[in-house]
Amino acid sequence: MKTPKRIQPLVDEGLVDEVLRQLMSGKEATVYVVRCGEEIRCAKVYKEASQRSFKQAISYQEGRKVKNSRQARAMEKGTRYGRKMQEEVWQNAEVDALYKLAAAGVRVPRPYICFEGVLLMDLVTDAGGNASPRLNDVELSETLALDYYAQLLQQVVLMLCAGVIHGDLSEYNILVDEQGPVIIDLPQAVDAASNTSAELMLERDVANLAGYFSQFAPQLANSQYGKEIWKLYVAGLLQPDSILTGRVKPDLRPADVGAVLREMEIARREAEDERPRFQHGI
Repeated sequence: MKTPKRIQPLVDEGLVDEVLRQLMSGKEATVYVVRCGEEIRCAKVYKEASQRSFKQAISYQEGRKVKNSRQARAMEKGTRYGRKMQEEVWQNAEVDALYKLAAAGVRVPRPYICFEGVLLMDLVTDAGGNASPRLNDVELSETLALDYYAQLLQQVVLMLCAGVIHGDLSEYNILVDEQGPVIIDLPQAVDAASNTSAELMLERDVANLAGYFSQFAPQLANSQYGKEIWKLYVAGLLQPDSILTGRVKPDLRPADVGAVLREMEIARREAEDERPRFQHGI
């Protein structure tokens, strides 16, 4: 096929030899199957911010590092340079997360390079060498659903032990190869230690999994693995091999009013961030 404009710089640099076909187009990127020498990989081309349906919400950006104070000020003001830096931070978040998680033993595609807004990484394939299906396209029995759910809980634990929370985990960003689930799509990944919404995001990720798999294994519907995993994490007791029960003793302490107010403030700031901007440079 004709080389997409965004991938041409990788071809010019010798990083990609040929674009074979488009694999998928999602809310944040378009993915192509490419040939790199004798290897078949995939190139994830990030969409411009104006074309994405997934918003770079404040709750996801919190805790992400920038190179210097000039970049931070530009991003805060929303200047053209600041928006460019914000895009780089958004894209680099996925690259950094993939490297960190791969090193921690999490089943994610191996990344190679992010160049000019294009992430080059391994193509996840099935036993026949074809691109692996998404989890929501796989036919599941109760036994297989329980197996995959257990595998993914283990992956969530490994991720949290590495200090990372996916933030948007669902059946739509999990692939299934011959060994089981592989987690993909991590530009919205957050740092568990520096993001005040980390607990909510972790619990939501796990609840999404339970909600999906409970269609095939109803006993998962009322489990509390997310709360249990987070409780172990904040207590410093979470380990890759921690035994989970899916049950948590009720917390009878008074409500944390401060935490509620913080969440309200985050919601208010996100609502303001969604309003159209008319100042110069926007």
